[in-house]
Order: sequence, then C-alpha cells, then structure tokens
Amino acid sequence: MSKEKIELMIEGGKATPNAQLAQKAGPLGINITNIINSINDKTTHFKGMKIPVKVIVDNQSKNFDIEIGSPPVSELIKKEINVEKGSSMPDKEKIGNLAIEQVIKIALMKKDSMLVKTLKAAVKNIIGSCNSLGVLVEGKNAIEINKEINSGLYDKKINSQETEVSNEKLEQLKKQLDEVNKEIKKQLEKEKALAEKLAEKKVEIVKEEAPKEGEVAAPGAGGKVPVGKPEAGKEVAPVAAKPEVGKEVEKKGKK
Repeated sequence: MSKEKIELMIEGGKATPNAQLAQKAGPLGINITNIINSINDKTTHFKGMKIPVKVIVDNQSKNFDIEIGSPPVSELIKKEINVEKGSSMPDKEKIGNLAIEQVIKIALMKKDSMLVKTLKAAVKNIIGSCNSLGVLVEGKNAIEINKEINSGLYDKKINSQETEVSNEKLEQLKKQLDEVNKEIKKQLEKEKALAEKLAEKKVEIVKEEAPKEGEVAAPGAGGKVPVGKPEAGKEVAPVAAKPEVGKEVEKKGKK
C-alpha cells in the first residue's frame, strides 16, 4: 500500500486549513476538516508551542494517521519556567520551581513517547529531568517530591489530569524558590568558611614542622638536628676523608 506523508508545523491546539495541507490532502480526496480536528485534539496540551505534525494518508483506503512530534522534556520544562538554559550547578543553584500541575501537563505531552504504563510514572520521569536542570517541584527536590507522590499525596491531581495553576500558587512557588536558594547560599558560605579554617590550620602545622634557621629535619623522625658553629670549648670530631681514587691501588702495589 502506498502512503502519502504530509509534514506540517502548527501551533498546539490551533491548527487551521492552509494552502500546504489543501494542496496535498485535496487531491487525495481526504476531508481536510477531519484532519484539522484530529490534529487539534492531539495537540491541545501543546498550546503556545510550535509542534511538528505528520499526516500519513493511505492512498487506497483514504484513512489517515496523525503523528505528533514534541520538543525534548528539558525544553518543555524550561518553557514552563521561562528560562533559556538549565542550571550549571543543579545542586547549588535552583533556577525554577514547578507546580505539580505543570509537571502533569508536561507528562501528558510526553507520555506516549516514554516507556511507561501510567501517567504517574511519566510524572516521576519528568521530575527526574527537573532535578538535573536545577528545577524544584512544589519547593522540593526529586527525592522529597517523589516520596510524596509514592505516598499518594498527588493521586487526585494526577488521575484528574489537573494542569491549571492559579496566579496565587505561582507567587507561592516563587517565594519557595527564593527561600530554598537562601538556605543553599547559607550552607555554601558555612562550607567555604570551614574550608578556609582548615586551610589556615594546615599552613600553621606546616610552619611549626618546618626546620628553623640553623636546624635540619632528622630523617624519618620528624625531629630537628641543630647545625652550624660548635659551642665554645667543644671540639668537632674530624670527618674521615675518602681516599682519592688510585691512591689505594698505589699503596697495595708498594706492598
């Protein structure tokens, strides 16, 4: 069976008849209105985004299938929090805070392309991606929010596919993000101060163990041996000189 592929770029949920679709679908005898309605049904969760769509038409039966492309999960997350790139230090810098409703929205967009059986599992996958970008969910990191999901705290929202977030909640999410980043900053400052103290202590120890002027370190003992001029009244034992090369041979020869 021969099939015709029509590739389109449309705004999610707002596809309209256009010249490109009319020129390709018209001669095939396909009802363009049915195609448009099907596209809009499948892209309603992509509102505000440009989405690649493939219309695959069977030339004999005149049946058609719609294949919806979608941006990567990371791009969808960044769009939700209105940033261009993720955090370069996701453990130390949080760049956003999503509501569980926003995560559900992204999960609905990507579920068909994931190896998951339930929407709940898709939600947890999205949260993993949030974590790697430095994005919190409900003011919590991935481990904390997944514990709450496993406990059933968000089952009602997930099962009802709730995706709308009130302005009041969005403000609350911003405050949570600020508070978390302040706590992270305090912790980093404490760690920095501790590291500086340890470095100073190490320098002091090195200075204490270093030999002073007129002393050399005793090998293997960690102690110090004084060197320099002998004390008054004390003789310094002469150091035996090594025989010059050839002299020892000469003496043996004379014997």
